[in-house]
Amino acid sequence: MNKPLEQPDLQVKAIHHWVNGQEVAGASGRHGDVYNPSLGRVSGRVPYASSGEVADAVAIAHAAFPRWAATPPLRRARVMFRFKELIEQNMESLARLISSEHGKVVSDARGEVTRGLEVVEFACGIPHLLKGEYSEQVGTGVDSFSVRQPLGVCAGITPFNFPTMVPMWMFPVALACGNSFVLKPSERDPSASVFLAKLLKEAGLPDGVFNVMHGEKEAVDALLHDPRIAAISFVGSTPIAEYIYRTGTASGKRVQALGGAKNHLVVMPDADLDQAVDALTGAAYGSAGERCMAISVAVAVGGVADALVERLAQRARGLKINEGSDEQAEMGPLVTRAHLDKVTGYVGKGVEEGAQLVVDGRGVRVPGYEEGFFLGGCLFDHVRPQMSIYKEEIFGPVLAVVRVPDFDSAVNLINAHEYGNGVSLFTRDGDAAREFSMRVQIGMVGINVPIPVPMAFHSFGGWKRSLFGDHYVHGPEGVRFYTHLKTVTTRWPTGIRKGAEFVMPTMK
Repeated sequence: MNKPLEQPDLQVKAIHHWVNGQEVAGASGRHGDVYNPSLGRVSGRVPYASSGEVADAVAIAHAAFPRWAATPPLRRARVMFRFKELIEQNMESLARLISSEHGKVVSDARGEVTRGLEVVEFACGIPHLLKGEYSEQVGTGVDSFSVRQPLGVCAGITPFNFPTMVPMWMFPVALACGNSFVLKPSERDPSASVFLAKLLKEAGLPDGVFNVMHGEKEAVDALLHDPRIAAISFVGSTPIAEYIYRTGTASGKRVQALGGAKNHLVVMPDADLDQAVDALTGAAYGSAGERCMAISVAVAVGGVADALVERLAQRARGLKINEGSDEQAEMGPLVTRAHLDKVTGYVGKGVEEGAQLVVDGRGVRVPGYEEGFFLGGCLFDHVRPQMSIYKEEIFGPVLAVVRVPDFDSAVNLINAHEYGNGVSLFTRDGDAAREFSMRVQIGMVGINVPIPVPMAFHSFGGWKRSLFGDHYVHGPEGVRFYTHLKTVTTRWPTGIRKGAEFVMPTMK
């Protein structure tokens, strides 16, 4: 029997915005339901901000910016250090809060918080990261130096799949650089963002520097069109990423918009098959496939396919599926009924298009949670590139196996796809690995690593239609995105005056 470790609270809670250092009830009269995905029941009600409410929050962030920007980077770093300590102290509460609204198992939620925490740790080094360059004597008596200065009010628009990690890709770096911030989290699991806002206040962040506004398209558009917003960061689907990028840049903003993904894992004939199967199982079905870096396509090269599919099928059928607080569970439910219906629709379409459904996870029932949004692991074989389940991002526990004859065919298959987020190669051949890393047109590459998410001191981002904009998130790219570069050239009077000069100045 599957029994919860804790009886969930069935009371419907009111979720609020966070503005100027305090919770604020919504005034628009519009709201949305937040679900406990394991139970299939409403657990909270989140307000949807009007454009006027968003404008008020931006005004507060705009007013808070000058003082925060003038705060020495060392003192901003100390706030980040205290924030880091508070996250560590509240890790379990935050992980369980994520699980209760997203559905991912608590152990996975802890991992999400840890990966976000790594960005905070990176941001703690901001005094060093903001150091510019100095050139002495670029001309006679003339020196030149560069500095990085904050942009102003920045905004983040984040998805449901990582309600803590993805916002923390953005705001710790933005705040450490001296910007103020307005976060518009997903309305499906919004509570974690307010939780983080409270921790920031406890860490000593001045009121108004960080604000959380919930909502849908009206709130997003208000951020995109507000002239006081200097930069927008976004993670979500490709159509919305392109809309965010086009609209934001048309309004004169700096924009980084990360879109969809169709991540491949190539299994070469010489690969350690047990290792590859372990990697594929965790990367395809972990978090019920609701990860932008989930592996959704296994590319079987040469004669490895039959053995690979047989072992994958055995693992998919044996997945431990339960509600999130079960520490033995490997996979929880999908986030909403609508998303469950969308993913199961893709499974049906794959069958219609002629793919072989080796493992059908539809109709799985978890005792005690019969109304939950559960879907078992699904495995397709003999998938072809023209099929919808290959071309489109499903964002669920659906793994497609594509068979190719050789290494070149695998590389060409991946490079032809419109998405270029992440990819992995499993092999024992160093030459194949080197060639793959050079030739594959993907932003993040793993060699015998299934989910190649860079550490916080590197930067995260894809190629092609997986990223709109010139900058990746967090890491050194994040510092560059959230700052202006200013170059200063100086000369001090020597008492010798030459009078006005009317030619282009050159250094002598």
